[in-house]
Amino acid sequence: MALALQLSHPVTEEELRRLSELNPGYQLERTAEGRLWVSPTGGQSGRRSLLLAYQLARWNEETGLGVVFDASTGFRMPDGSILSPDAAWLALKRWEGLSEAEKEGFPPLAPDAAFEVRSPSQSPEELRTKMGLYLRNGVRLGVLVDPYARTVEVFRPGQEPLRLEDPEAVPLDPELPGFLLRPRALW
Repeated sequence: MALALQLSHPVTEEELRRLSELNPGYQLERTAEGRLWVSPTGGQSGRRSLLLAYQLARWNEETGLGVVFDASTGFRMPDGSILSPDAAWLALKRWEGLSEAEKEGFPPLAPDAAFEVRSPSQSPEELRTKMGLYLRNGVRLGVLVDPYARTVEVFRPGQEPLRLEDPEAVPLDPELPGFLLRPRALW
């Protein structure tokens, strides 16, 4: 079950980093309003997220176009929230433009692509809201994989989401040139 905590003060980046260190296995995120979201990852959810990240990393290894991140990476978004997609991709030029300190901390930007895999504790509406947060903060491509409904929803700024029922492959051009997400491996 995901917890949404509203504390007496907004959690600082250092407090969030420390909480993450003290509570391995929990995904901690902070909204722009300072609320803390805490979501433990179950076995099936962790497996699915890893398989998605593996597909993305394998494509990226072949193309060398960017950097891939797993679910433990928090991104400090322009609105001040710190969000951790289940998998994320950032163009290499943007990554190389960060200082070493920015790379070691929560990268102070939105990734170019953010992926979420629905877990039993999350509703599709909750994840669609999160996709909206990603897009408002500069993410160019959001992908929501729902293994329970066997659907993939693709979000892009200024466009209606594209919903695909039990697709064999989902091309994610032009943002990820040549990348085909194969969601059936996640079902």
